[in-house]
Amino acid sequence: MDVFTMVVAIVAMSVSAGIVNNYLKTLRQAQRGGVSDEVRAELDALRERVRVLEEIVTDDRFHLNAEIGRLERQG
Repeated sequence: MDVFTMVVAIVAMSVSAGIVNNYLKTLRQAQRGGVSDEVRAELDALRERVRVLEEIVTDDRFHLNAEIGRLERQG
């Protein structure tokens, strides 16, 4: 076996091992339910914060206060 063939074989085995490793990780994660309870709780908290921020930003009083602040800075 010449050097080039050996290098190609080693690279092919390494790539194959990486693919199998990622496949097995994905299977293990799917069996565990995907996301831990801690991550799910943090995601729920962030969703609630975004909902509150959306309410604040879309509130007419927020836009009015922002416009008054802009006018005060200009004048």
